[in-house]
Amino acid sequence: MNINNAVTKAYEGKSFKEIVNAPVDALQGVSAADAAALKAAFNITTVGDLAKNKFFRWAQSIANLAETEV
Repeated sequence: MNINNAVTKAYEGKSFKEIVNAPVDALQGVSAADAAALKAAFNITTVGDLAKNKFFRWAQSIANLAETEV
């Protein structure tokens, strides 16, 4: 699977295991300042932390369910 459009150049070609442990600013569009804000607000330091954060999971679940609500 090619996820090069989702990560910065430094993480292109890396394994998912490497990326999940990478700093959150390894994701394209996440700046060092964004990473600092995520750390300060939610103690998120890695891509894996971001993915597992309960608030982000709740928001994603709500958004997905809202699409099916009548």
